[in-house]
This record gives sequence, C-alpha cells and structure tokens, in this order.
Amino acid sequence: MRVVIQRVSEASVTIDRKKVATINKGLLVLLGITDADVQEDIEYLVRKTANLRIFNDEDNVMNLSLKDVNADVIVVSQFTLFANVKKGKRPSYINASKPNIAIPLYEKFVSDLKVEIQKEVQTGEFGADMKLHLLNDGPVTIIIDSKNREF
Repeated sequence: MRVVIQRVSEASVTIDRKKVATINKGLLVLLGITDADVQEDIEYLVRKTANLRIFNDEDNVMNLSLKDVNADVIVVSQFTLFANVKKGKRPSYINASKPNIAIPLYEKFVSDLKVEIQKEVQTGEFGADMKLHLLNDGPVTIIIDSKNREF
C-alpha cells in the first residue's frame, strides 16, 4: 500500500462536473493498493497519515500533525501509484489491485482514518474519472510505502 500525502491550503474532487469533496487546510491523500496489502498496511499508513508532523506551529516549524491542527482530509484511490515503467514507454498497472480486492481495503483505510482523527474523511469515488484541484501548501508532499518502512 502506498500513499502520497500532500499538505494543501485547499483541495477538491470533481466527478462529471459535480464537486464531491472539498476542503481548505488539510491533506489530500492519494492511496494505491496492491494484492499483497493487508490490515497491518492500513494500520501503519493510517497512523502515519494522522500523526505526521507536517503542519507549522506558532514558530513556523513543521511540528504539528493533522490531529493537532484538526485539519480536513480527502482520500482518493490512485491505482497509478503502482505503475511499472521498467519496460517500454507504456506503464503497466499489473501490480495495482483489481476493484474486488482494492475497494474493501480503500474503504477500510478511510473508515480507520476517520476513527483515528475523530472526524469525517472526504473521498473521491473509486474507479471514477476524477478531476483533482489542489493548492499544495509549502509545497509539502510525502510518499510512504507500507512495504518499505524506514524507522
């Protein structure tokens, strides 16, 4: 399981010209899932997402977490995070899970994050053609892979 976490001043998700999610200060989280992912991967990434100290404190130092600042979150499924570009010019997505495996894991990630931060988590729509609008704050972009943990 892989996430790209972007600290944003604002973000939104639009599907068929209709805004389905919108936040101001917070995180836009892109989530990629593989067949090898399990509950332990979800727990690890939920804890990291909720507790990463990437928001500024009163001294303008990144010292506060999502939970500390009570910011908002949008989680968007992103199978292209597992694109394999080793051969040729066309990415292969063979490592990304099919919907029957990915959807339950995606939904579990969202529900566990909701519990962890004790507030609603907005989402896109799994498998939809989504348009993302974001204003990256910083910019701050963090990539975390649950199978490649650095302690």
